[in-house]
Amino acid sequence: MGKKTNRKIKKKVKRLGLFLALIVIVIILVGGRFYKFIYGTSVVLDKPQTYLHIGSNDGFKDVCNKLVEQKIVSNIDGFIWVAERKSYPSLIKTGRYKIANGMNNNELVNMLRLGIQDPINVVFNNIRTIEELSGSIAGQLMLDSVDLLNLLTNKEYLKEINFTESTLPALFIPNTYQMYWDTDAKEFVARMQKEYKKFWNTSRVDKAKAQGLTPVEVTTLAAIVDEETVKADEKPKVAGLYLNRLNKNIRLQADPTLKYALGDFTIKRLLNKDMKIDSPYNTYMYAGLPPGPIRISSIQGIDAVLNPAEHRYLYMCAKEDFSGYHNFAKTLTEHNKNARKYQNELRKRGIRR
Repeated sequence: MGKKTNRKIKKKVKRLGLFLALIVIVIILVGGRFYKFIYGTSVVLDKPQTYLHIGSNDGFKDVCNKLVEQKIVSNIDGFIWVAERKSYPSLIKTGRYKIANGMNNNELVNMLRLGIQDPINVVFNNIRTIEELSGSIAGQLMLDSVDLLNLLTNKEYLKEINFTESTLPALFIPNTYQMYWDTDAKEFVARMQKEYKKFWNTSRVDKAKAQGLTPVEVTTLAAIVDEETVKADEKPKVAGLYLNRLNKNIRLQADPTLKYALGDFTIKRLLNKDMKIDSPYNTYMYAGLPPGPIRISSIQGIDAVLNPAEHRYLYMCAKEDFSGYHNFAKTLTEHNKNARKYQNELRKRGIRR
């Protein structure tokens, strides 16, 4: 083999080496880019975390738009590349997702495609009506208030869960509950049933029986107690008064039930004509408890009925100092004196209704 041939071979080897080196460089560059797409930091926030909400009508494009609008990912193309290779565009799941600063696309896509949500605290208290409850819950969860209200006013459904339209407020125990944001109406009610059973444990049920009441009846009386006083330290005393009246077969004559029958809780002064309204909630006209709670009762109110103060009071009237507390009386004569003091103060303040 001559020198000329050797030089040709060396040139070919050199060219091949350069070509291979170029390929390696390209592979490293491309591979590095893909590696960065997959494992490089994608989420760069100015705070430790943020939340991404994916609704029932959101598609892959909507998710991408939210990631951009909320400035969650630094490079949306990298997210899309990883998402497509993990088939996420066809696996969109609703929910509220906690996005931590420093996450990479692989972690982000895996969390979203598997539907790994972060639960939220659903809180409701000081709620009167089912309509108010529906609005409050819809403001915290993905569900629509109309859908929840329609479910809670569906008589067939209420029959399935062993409640009626009148007794339904007793199902809801005001508290803080952890739920997923995409909980739907039926799932919400199912959770409330579970919490209701947990709340009405053996101890509370036994206390209710000792008062001659069912859990729903306890809650019905608790709703009256809650409307009568916002003072926690006075609730057991008010509960004891109404239990005294029930035990003596005296009509409750509870103003809050009359306001409920009239459909106006803002009334400050009830008139004699109001007491003539023919409603099962008019406890001036009908003996015993009304058909159901006039509001969603508080835990304090329920426990006040289960653990009432022991006394012989049968009458109560708001204190004339408008402190929110009441004057209690054992006799009608004493009560009328208290009532006159309060009525005189109403007149002084020009309160007619």
